[in-house]
Amino acid sequence: MVTTRIIDSEPALIVEEKRKNLIISDLHIGFEHKFSSNKNTVRKNSSINEIISNVTKIIKKENPDTLILLGDVKSSIQSITNSEWKDVPYFFEEVKNSLEVILIPGNHDSNIDKLIPSDVTVISSKGMIIDDVLLTHGHTMPSKNYSSVNNIIMGHIHPIYFDKNSLLNGERIWISIKTDKSKIFPSTRGELNITIVPSFNPYFYATEKKYYKKSISPIVEKIKDSTMAKILTLDGTIIGNESIINQVL
Repeated sequence: MVTTRIIDSEPALIVEEKRKNLIISDLHIGFEHKFSSNKNTVRKNSSINEIISNVTKIIKKENPDTLILLGDVKSSIQSITNSEWKDVPYFFEEVKNSLEVILIPGNHDSNIDKLIPSDVTVISSKGMIIDDVLLTHGHTMPSKNYSSVNNIIMGHIHPIYFDKNSLLNGERIWISIKTDKSKIFPSTRGELNITIVPSFNPYFYATEKKYYKKSISPIVEKIKDSTMAKILTLDGTIIGNESIINQVL
């Protein structure tokens, strides 16, 4: 039986069946070339080292068998920038020696096969199944071949909580959704649980909503008007429900 657990105060979770899998999403390595639009600054070369440090810290703490990346490892969409040529291989070389690494490509990962070591497994962007859990980036609709699953874990959305009167304004959040399975898999019955994973990149967000670029997911578009939901902080505190779902999706 598969078990799922959010790692306390981290934008990461564990999915465990026969193997212990660490799940993270949306590293967006090389994002700095567009970061000025968020009116913030990042020291040169600091973000990749911070990402590597945070990933390796979690790996040492949790000791997983596999690291599964839910897409958007790099930030540019159709090209490869100079920083990505350097930093994406650097990331994989730093993290892959202690465990197996699997990449489920996202919409920003075109040509990423040119950047990764041969011992990193790249699978279909449609995702992978562990027991009754579908792991996917979230930018495409799941295949009907996956209709047996009861859970979807996805990234892509970079969910952020916006409330200028709250200390949590601009913080990354988890979104847990329960919906009718037929919304995603027509002709099926039952409930479907969907977990939206926060962006692992700590800078890939904004503190003001007008500077935040929301990613559109066909999965979310199908379900957001008929769901039960929990909105959680990184440490797992529930801060809202389906009544604010349109504010965070």
